[in-house]
Amino acid sequence: MTNFSNRVTKLFGIEYPIIQAGMIWASGWRLASAVSNAGGLGIIGSGSMYPDVLREHIQKCKAATTKPFGVNVPLLYPDIDKHIDIIIEEGVKIVFTSAGNPKTWTGILKEKGITVVHVVSSSKFALKSEEVGCDAVVAEGFEAGGHNGREETTTMVLIPAVVDAVKIPVIAAGGIATGRQMLAAMVLGAEGVQMGSRFVASEEASSHINFKNLVTHSAEGDTQLTLKQLTPVRMMKNEFFQQVQQAELRGATKEELAALLGRARAKKGMFEGNLAEGELEIGQVSSLLKNILPASVIVKTVWDEFMSGLANPLKNL
Repeated sequence: MTNFSNRVTKLFGIEYPIIQAGMIWASGWRLASAVSNAGGLGIIGSGSMYPDVLREHIQKCKAATTKPFGVNVPLLYPDIDKHIDIIIEEGVKIVFTSAGNPKTWTGILKEKGITVVHVVSSSKFALKSEEVGCDAVVAEGFEAGGHNGREETTTMVLIPAVVDAVKIPVIAAGGIATGRQMLAAMVLGAEGVQMGSRFVASEEASSHINFKNLVTHSAEGDTQLTLKQLTPVRMMKNEFFQQVQQAELRGATKEELAALLGRARAKKGMFEGNLAEGELEIGQVSSLLKNILPASVIVKTVWDEFMSGLANPLKNL
């Protein structure tokens, strides 16, 4: 074990304050257990899973690691009550909630002794999360991939605002994939980081190899926040993205946009590897990712770079 300790490592019982985001079509039990075994906190992304599939992933994760792991639950999920029941039945100790009102389920989860963390995009919602009993918040900036906040507040602005607003630990997310970025977030007051895009480009991620390769060959400006009339989502610019842009420019209604998006667009892109017609959710930091690595190497590399920067913060000046 490292000698590093703060409220986040103590809260989750982990070695490093590095959390792998619970991403749809990318973060199953293989990735979550690999990150946990490496000393971080692995998270199963339940948003793309039917209830029986979630149970299977939890059971396989328990078999693959003796270390803490969690489940991310998007609160807009239609069968969320079934997901919550499975999480409780399977004895999951850590739940990250997102995309909804934390008041609905936090109390129920806390009654079962579960640690609850909510993902927020503003200090206003961070305060609400603290008020309903969340143990920590993930403050996710505009740079993040997937579903995003309407405020479009960048991580550099959001982190200190949330840290000043709440007393519970703050975990930084959005545009973080390196130890240097982790150090910057910690200097701003965060006590841990959550990384999504960096772990999409990992060997254990369940995302399609076509998507992983596209991510590691992307450049600055290849992603953009769109679908703001529905739920804002950052995605890679491809043929489907262009269809969305054209629809929005001609004044398409919410119903038309929802029909264009369809039901399985994200699965088609990220899981099945259709890079033209699929929805490819990824963060701005993808332009810094140049290789697909084992999750254990990612955790160690980020941590070593963070500690190097901590020891010599001004070495590049």
